Amino acid sequence: MKKVVLAYSGGLDTTFCALHLSKDLGYEVHAVLVNTGGFSPEELQAIESRAKSLGIASFKILEVVDTYYQEVIKYLVFGNVLKNQTYPLSVSAERILQAKSLAEYAKSIGAKAVAHGSTGAGNDQVRFDMIFQTIVPDIEIITPIRDLKLSRQEEIEYLKKHGVSMNFEKAAYSINKGIWGTSVGGKETLTSSEYLPEEAWPTQATEKEAKEIKLTFVQGELKGVNGEQFDNPVDAIQKVQALASPFGIGRDIHVGDTIIGIKGRVGFEAAGPLIIIKAHQLLEKHTLTKWQLFWKNQQAEFYGNHLHEGHYLDPVMRNLEAFMQSTQEFVSGDVRVLLQPYRFTLLGIHSAHDLMSNKFGSYGEMNKGYTGEDVKGFTRILGNQTAIFHQVNSGND
Repeated sequence: MKKVVLAYSGGLDTTFCALHLSKDLGYEVHAVLVNTGGFSPEELQAIESRAKSLGIASFKILEVVDTYYQEVIKYLVFGNVLKNQTYPLSVSAERILQAKSLAEYAKSIGAKAVAHGSTGAGNDQVRFDMIFQTIVPDIEIITPIRDLKLSRQEEIEYLKKHGVSMNFEKAAYSINKGIWGTSVGGKETLTSSEYLPEEAWPTQATEKEAKEIKLTFVQGELKGVNGEQFDNPVDAIQKVQALASPFGIGRDIHVGDTIIGIKGRVGFEAAGPLIIIKAHQLLEKHTLTKWQLFWKNQQAEFYGNHLHEGHYLDPVMRNLEAFMQSTQEFVSGDVRVLLQPYRFTLLGIHSAHDLMSNKFGSYGEMNKGYTGEDVKGFTRILGNQTAIFHQVNSGND
């Protein structure tokens, strides 16, 4: 019997896939949940129980949060990556690491196929397929939901026929939670004009009084929160999330171009990621030179787009990561952030590498590194070619 590794989350689609692959196609199904920080221990236990009740060959949880940080999230912070200046790639970054982990697991157990429950209408199908065809090019990729073009009701009828008992009521809002943010989809995000209501957000706003926090970065990585030091930046991220999410911070709707050429909207809440990225970006403004900032911004935008579209394994991504890593040598210091209901304010930074040091001058007031005559000569040279252009092309024959 041929082995198939199934990307399994415990929902309707992947539950259907597990049964269809074993009962209809005759595969030995090995269901795998790749945990990137989105499940509680209780949720994992419930998913495992359901998976085992389906009569599959095995169920395994791959804990990859630390790997997710080291291989993906770290570089999203270094690059201050926000898709369309808005979205911290909460789901797309997660899918890349999940697909990579599944492919490596399939290889390790000698599977002849890998399967996922993506439909034919979204980005995930491309991300999973591209990773699979690169890491395990010789094994079959099976996508029952996409290939059979099943409706939700048809899936439900199939599962009931096979005695599966689960909550078949479709939730008003679909939620995908991970350490780098939570996506929210509903009827409002299928329009161009409606906004998600308060009850749609997984974390309700309960904090009313403003609170100041301090984030400590060491060579670009978040290593401290309010004076508490963390060896693992994952713990620091979770600390910021716990402090900020009760304020209702980090809610928005991202409008973007999908890989398959259509536009789409998705709601998200990402208090921790947004605060960390913006605080890191402010620290960089103080500690990097103008041209470091300029070139890093160009390359980071490309990096984010390439990752979003599934090209994580393109070798250019390792080149860009090496560049971004090299820019972080002096990105160390503290950033003060004020948390308030539904918003946050960056108050300022303290860093031994602050290029705004007043020993070289105060902007708009006094300089200490050059004279007025130096500026006159510099300005004449700086504007020389522009002056020549206008004199040559002034309209005189």
